[in-house]
Amino acid sequence: MFDSKPFDDKFAAVIAHFEEEIKKVRTGRAHPDMLDGIMVEVYGAKMPLNQVANTVANEATQLLITPFDVNNISAISTAIRNEQSLGFNPSDDGRNIRVPIPPLNEERRRDMVKSLGVKLENARVAIRNVRQDALKLAKQMKDEKKLSEDDVKRIEKDIDGTVADFQEQLEATVKAKEQEIMTI
Repeated sequence: MFDSKPFDDKFAAVIAHFEEEIKKVRTGRAHPDMLDGIMVEVYGAKMPLNQVANTVANEATQLLITPFDVNNISAISTAIRNEQSLGFNPSDDGRNIRVPIPPLNEERRRDMVKSLGVKLENARVAIRNVRQDALKLAKQMKDEKKLSEDDVKRIEKDIDGTVADFQEQLEATVKAKEQEIMTI
């Protein structure tokens, strides 16, 4: 018998990953997740920012980073500055790092919406790949005489329905984020 549960889990994982990715797209308001992808060179190794410092949004337009070890301040500032896609310019006072979040202009908002489109397409490709894997398994089971032709057609229909549901979920998420970005 064909078990679609592992594939449903993979579809859900694609959606969860996509939602995490779009959290990093900034909307003009400060949010600690904006710095999730930052890797800091400390103690001779690259570490995620959240393992070397605490990040909070102390104001709507500013992030406050408090390093666990004050000696890492310059490394953290450099790592944030080097992340060109964010366009942040951190400043430090010797104990904390303040990252002002500049207001978004119309052009930058449109660029962010375009980057959302790229992330959406990547998620769609991942969903199609999971679909392909499921259909391949069903066909393989048919070839091994574990499933009939009718079973394969039913499975294909079920999988396509599931894919459509997840695609709708992706669209709704993108539409909401797009609205958030374009709202001034």
